[in-house]
Amino acid sequence: MRSVTVTSIRPRSRADATPAARAAGGKIYTPYKYWFYLPAAVLYGVLFVVPTFASFYYSLTRWTLFDSKFIGLDNFRLFFSEPQLVKGFTNTLIYAFVTSGSKVVLGLLLAVLLTSRIVGRAYLRSVVFFPVLASTIGVAIMFTVLMNPERGLINGALGLIGIDGPGWLTDPRYALMSVALVDVWKGVGLATLIYIAGIVSIPREYMEAARVDGAGAWETFRRIVLPLSRPATVTVIILSLIGGLRSFELIWVMTRGGPGFTSDVIASVIYKQYQAGFYGLSTAGNVVLFLVVTAIVLPLSWFLNRKEVDM
Repeated sequence: MRSVTVTSIRPRSRADATPAARAAGGKIYTPYKYWFYLPAAVLYGVLFVVPTFASFYYSLTRWTLFDSKFIGLDNFRLFFSEPQLVKGFTNTLIYAFVTSGSKVVLGLLLAVLLTSRIVGRAYLRSVVFFPVLASTIGVAIMFTVLMNPERGLINGALGLIGIDGPGWLTDPRYALMSVALVDVWKGVGLATLIYIAGIVSIPREYMEAARVDGAGAWETFRRIVLPLSRPATVTVIILSLIGGLRSFELIWVMTRGGPGFTSDVIASVIYKQYQAGFYGLSTAGNVVLFLVVTAIVLPLSWFLNRKEVDM
C-alpha cells in the first residue's frame, strides 16, 4: 500500500507580505474597484466642473459665439451698478425666504394632520402631493388665468362676497408675492411628504408614554413631534431654499419680471441680459447666482446639521 505524505501548508506571515499588503492590513491592494468610479467622475467633470470653471472665465470677458475679450471685473461692476439688476438680487432673497419659510410651516402642519386619524387620510395625502407632479409651466399658465384681475376666477369669487380683488400679477405691490404663493401651493406637497416620513419614523412608544403622562395634543407636538422631526425640517429648509433662489419658470411665465422690474429675480434678469445679447453680463449673473446659493446654503446646512448632532 502506497503511503501518502501530507505536506502542511503554512500560511504566509505578515512579514512575508508585500509592503502594499501590509499597509492594507494583510489584504492585497488592487485599484480595480476604483475603476467603477471613473464613468461617474467623467460625467461629473464634463457636465459640472468644466462648465463651472468656463463660466467663471467667461464672466470676466465680453464674448460672443465667435470671439471673446478679457475685461476683468467690469461685468460684475455693471451688474451691481444697474438698479434693475440689484432689484432682481433683492427680490431673489425675499422670494426664497418667503417660499421656504411657508413650505416649512405649512408642510409640518399638513403632515401632522395627515398622520392623525382622520377620514380619507390616504386620499388627502395624494391630493396634497398632486401639484408637485404637475408641470411648472402648466401651473403658471393656469394661475395666470385664475389671477386675471378682470376675468379671473379668484377675483370673480371675491366679488361675490363684496371684495374688490387686486391685480395679482399687474400690481407692483402684489406681483412677486402672488408668484410666491403659487410656488408654495405647488411645492408644499413635497415638504409635507418629507415631514410625513419623519413623523411616522418616530417610535410609537414615545407617543404612548406622553398619552399615559396626560400630555395633550399641543404638548405632544411641542415636546415630541417637533424635536424628533428636526432632520425632516433641515431637509425641507435646504431643498426649499435652493429652489427659491434658483426660481425662474413660474416668474417668467406669470409676470416676465413685471410690471416693470418689480418681480424680477436673478434668473429672469440673467435671461433678459442673454436675450439682449449681453452674454458676458449674463454669465456674470450666473456666477453671482452660483455664489449666492453656495454662500447661503452651505453654511446653513452645516449649522443645522451641527445643531442636530449636538442635540
